[in-house]
Amino acid sequence: MNKINEVFANRGERKLLSLYFCAGCPTLNSTGDVIKTMERRGIDFIEVGIPFSDPLADGPVIQSAATKALKNGMSVLLLLDQLTAIKDEVSIPLILMGYLNPIMHYGIERFCQSCVESGVSGMIIPDLPFKDYQEIVKPIADRYDLRVIMLITPETSEERIRFIDENTDGFIYMVSSAAITGAQKSFDDAKQAYFRRIDQMNLRNPRMIGFGISNAQTLKAAQDNAAGAIIGSKFVTLLDEAGGNADKALDQLFDALKR
Repeated sequence: MNKINEVFANRGERKLLSLYFCAGCPTLNSTGDVIKTMERRGIDFIEVGIPFSDPLADGPVIQSAATKALKNGMSVLLLLDQLTAIKDEVSIPLILMGYLNPIMHYGIERFCQSCVESGVSGMIIPDLPFKDYQEIVKPIADRYDLRVIMLITPETSEERIRFIDENTDGFIYMVSSAAITGAQKSFDDAKQAYFRRIDQMNLRNPRMIGFGISNAQTLKAAQDNAAGAIIGSKFVTLLDEAGGNADKALDQLFDALKR
């Protein structure tokens, strides 16, 4: 069984926590240490960002991290090499999150094969058209037992959500708003209504809520309406401020999530 599916199958009633960080930021060679620290500290799965020069869905925090990572020399090939180097030391599910351009440049078939060789369980490609996913990416990913996670937003129609649910596996990434990434202090009534509406659809796939989670209030809202939460910008900021010290960044994150 794919590791992502295993996490959801074995979680019971426990709410999950996934963290995102950008590979190569704040330092080029910290990827392995950050991942191993997150696993040791009990994170359920990790989204490893592939830096890109034009990350349209990302806010200023992750855009800045991507810029720094690219300046440091991070690339798809180097990231996969770094993950391969720690493959036998970690068991946590790893999900690569990146834009279509660098993945297509690397080659879809080659990328999927490299993912398996480096211990990656799935991928999130925010700008991947669903038609291209079905016709090009899904057949290859299925052959390598990789999960391609799709995103939904408050603007996604019920018909589209059910279509995504029927044609994907792993989990659905439920974006809290149609805006770019970035920490928020609270979720307004419209977002809460959106969470409840999707929850009542009784989808086949579990859901994880991301974008804007940074404190106890937003974390609870996500956990009350999905299988768990995904935190990106807040952790990226703390990791950068800690100079890549993941233990210190996690201490500060866990503290922030209590307040």
